[in-house]
Amino acid sequence: MELEDLEPRTKQPKPKDLDGLGVEELEDYLAKLEAEAERVKEKIAAKKAYLSGADSLFKT
Repeated sequence: MELEDLEPRTKQPKPKDLDGLGVEELEDYLAKLEAEAERVKEKIAAKKAYLSGADSLFKT
């Protein structure tokens, strides 16, 4: 069993309708998405480091 199997599954949110947004609103939205993407990348790196440490502990 993988660690990901234990995490709850959630429904994917529907994409935001971008047609009604102006250029400035789109730029703000994009900045928020980029910040969130960076946060996700950091979490992935932390989980990989944790799993790598656990693997090395049990392989010795």
